[in-house]
Amino acid sequence: MPNHSLSRMFVRFSRGYKRFFLLAIISSGLSILFQFLMPQVIRITVDSVIGDKPFALPTSIMDFINSLGGRDFLRGHLLYCALFVIVFSLLSGVFNFLSRMGVARGTEGTIRTLRNTLFAHVQRLPFAWHTQNQTGDIIQRCTSDVDVVRNFVANQLIEVLRTLILITTALTLMFSMNAALSFVALIFIPIVMLYSGIYFSRISRQFRDADEAESDLTVDVQENLTGVRVVRAFGRERYEVDRFDEKNDIFVSKWVHLGYTLGTYWGLGDLVTGLQVMSIIVFGAILAVRGSITLGEFLVFVSYNQTLAWPVRSLGRTLSEMSKAGVSLTRLYEILIARAEDEDENPGREKPDLAKDIVFDHVTFRYESQPVLKDLCFTIPHGTTFGILGATGAGKSTITYLLNRLYDLPPDGGRITIGGVDLRDIDRDYLRRGVGVVLQEPFLFSKTIEQNIGIAVKDPTLEQVRRCADIADVDQSIIGFANGYDTMVGERGVTLSGGQKQRVAIARTLMLGAPVLVFDDSLSAVDLETDARIRDSLRKNTGDSTVILISHRISTLMHADNILVLEDGAAADIGTHQELISRPGVYRRVYEMQSDAAKGGSWQ
Repeated sequence: MPNHSLSRMFVRFSRGYKRFFLLAIISSGLSILFQFLMPQVIRITVDSVIGDKPFALPTSIMDFINSLGGRDFLRGHLLYCALFVIVFSLLSGVFNFLSRMGVARGTEGTIRTLRNTLFAHVQRLPFAWHTQNQTGDIIQRCTSDVDVVRNFVANQLIEVLRTLILITTALTLMFSMNAALSFVALIFIPIVMLYSGIYFSRISRQFRDADEAESDLTVDVQENLTGVRVVRAFGRERYEVDRFDEKNDIFVSKWVHLGYTLGTYWGLGDLVTGLQVMSIIVFGAILAVRGSITLGEFLVFVSYNQTLAWPVRSLGRTLSEMSKAGVSLTRLYEILIARAEDEDENPGREKPDLAKDIVFDHVTFRYESQPVLKDLCFTIPHGTTFGILGATGAGKSTITYLLNRLYDLPPDGGRITIGGVDLRDIDRDYLRRGVGVVLQEPFLFSKTIEQNIGIAVKDPTLEQVRRCADIADVDQSIIGFANGYDTMVGERGVTLSGGQKQRVAIARTLMLGAPVLVFDDSLSAVDLETDARIRDSLRKNTGDSTVILISHRISTLMHADNILVLEDGAAADIGTHQELISRPGVYRRVYEMQSDAAKGGSWQ
């Protein structure tokens, strides 16, 4: 991506903290100024105090020296010269501290803004984006890549400016003393910059490869830890270890290869730096012997050259870190430019009464090139219970995703309306609070059971939580735990059984008091008796809410007011239970199969 985009990105996130970076730059410049004044004091002491060379100082400083007693006074009190060195050193240290403080404040503020923006942005990105991107990769970008940027800004960015100021100031002072010796120092700088630029391009590619290898490793660890029960259940520990070892070997090999490149670079850097120092000492000594420069000037040149040597040598390190930060910024930028798909682009504006009829009007939907729903037409009258039956992949869950706008219908995909208002025109947050959804695989947070159930509303009481848990037929199970409603739920609800997780999720959705309730095969993990109790409790306690039941079980759907039968994304039939079993079709065939299985003692 263009470097100017990265620059604008950094400027955007540093808004509000630029004053700290400005403080850092000014303080860094002053620190360097006083750092360079110290060798000048030594030069004047050697040449003009101990030696007889005339002072070449501003009038105001000469007036001060003369007021003290001139050259003779300073010769008898060299402590004053040493005091100036100490004062300049102290001032350089103070301004260096201010520079570091400014960088720290500016960096942490900028990175905090970046983290907050990233997290908020990921929260708003549509469901489709999350299904297309691996969780481990997103985590790695939002943590490791952010830390890389943070380290660069905190440790290297100010060094870039500091190096530029150092080189400019040092060369200016050196040329003012002796042009020939200054050219000797100057000639090595373009050499360093040239081979640094060559390695910069190579290192950039290698850093990206290494970063992507780390991302693959993070994804593997995240998936393995998430699916640890499946791994143990199928005895795949050895396979997972071998797969991790393989990816870890790739990761290590890329970093080793990168290490070779950096090692070569640093080796050449040491060689060039050594040649530069040697050249200054040799040529400086020759000029000093010939009398072209004074002993004090020679000492200053050696001091300035030593000051230049490390920043110029570390230019490669700065460039490599800049390359790494550029890769990380690009990976973060790829998340942030997903704004083209951001849900905020079409949030909807209307907030109609959702206690109305739901109408699917010639609804057609596809995932990329794969058609899912085909010209679907049906009406769900308000306050009724509506069942949906269909084979896996028939489009049942897609109806759920469309109802709460996890996906939006394309312009030519028909319409879904509630009370005559197109879902695409309804405020998305308002719609999702009004359409409560319980999925087959509910997600529970690592909190207490009470917190998980009450998370949907603000400041819920225990009585409200228990009432919803009772409707979901899970209250008795919860109070049977040692800590009752204060029982901590393990990551992703691992401490609860499948049926208990589903019932806790049902209770959580019931807390919303939503006018539309969708149960997407959310009773699949409970037995038939519990299923019947929950459905009976829902009928008695959901008031005039519209209830949509999606299930493979005829027993779950048979008491619904209407049942839609989906086949390959199209409406194969619709009617009551009695109507559907009275005529040939998918519904009667499934009903007969499940009835025969039940008579045969099957778990179904």
